[in-house]
Amino acid sequence: MLMKQLIEAFDILDSSTVTGQDVAAYLRGIREDANIEVYELKGPKGSTDMVKVRIPGTRGKTKGGTAPTIGLLGRLGGIGARPERLGYVSDGDGALAVVALAAKLLDMQNKGDFLDGDVFISTHICPDAPTAPHKPVPFMGSPVEMSQVNQEEVSPELDAILSCDTTKGNRMINTRGFAISPTVKEGYILKASEDLLELMQITTGKLPFVFPLSTQDITPYGNNLHHINSILQPATATDAPVVGVAITTEVMVPGCATGASHITDIEEAARFMLEAAKAFTKGECEFYDKKEYELIQSLYGSMKHIQTLGQIR
Repeated sequence: MLMKQLIEAFDILDSSTVTGQDVAAYLRGIREDANIEVYELKGPKGSTDMVKVRIPGTRGKTKGGTAPTIGLLGRLGGIGARPERLGYVSDGDGALAVVALAAKLLDMQNKGDFLDGDVFISTHICPDAPTAPHKPVPFMGSPVEMSQVNQEEVSPELDAILSCDTTKGNRMINTRGFAISPTVKEGYILKASEDLLELMQITTGKLPFVFPLSTQDITPYGNNLHHINSILQPATATDAPVVGVAITTEVMVPGCATGASHITDIEEAARFMLEAAKAFTKGECEFYDKKEYELIQSLYGSMKHIQTLGQIR
């Protein structure tokens, strides 16, 4: 359970003056030697604090081992939209989930439970992000460009990525809780991972939900195409497989809405991500079928051009 960590993290994030250093102080209060990096990232519409946490595994690359590394990314525009909206906004749920995950993993280490491989956790903290027009409901904007965030968060060390984002402003996902995407890799939308679907069933006790993706959803921001949101933007900057973990609702809810976060839904999503991290770093969870991927590439060639801005006219 991550309820305790979520409540503690929410209390920190629900502030007009919160900074990345506040998050780091909270995490170091759990484990003093935690590997945490915080720095300001400036963009065209302001700035935000990047927060990166590296949690070493017993056989992880940081210790010279060979166990795979997983990235748990909290995607968002901002955790607040001040001064237009007072308080924590729904768009911040991805950040809340991964901060709580970092706290849980550090607490697990205090109690003697270490994952096999390394876990990289990253998000950014901005309590006064802009809003942006979007249909069918307004988007939360971001003080920085998505390409900047990708550059900071997505690195070759990551063997797979779970990208968590509030995904409530659409008519395609009509369940409350969370849903996962099919696996995206190098411009291909592949079938959903059976291992992840199994973990989703186990952690929720319900049938799994998979949300649909269009090709344009996995292209980079900035090409003037409609995107469901930023959940699959990490897939534009890596060769590693990426799966979106969407925190969802039955009806459309704007990302800039306050009072619209459901802690039980965020906890389910975070707990699923924790179990996926345990299994993946142990070599017991595959994000995609490697033989099938080799076949689709041999049949249809590279789709890496989908990861670019294309031929913008």
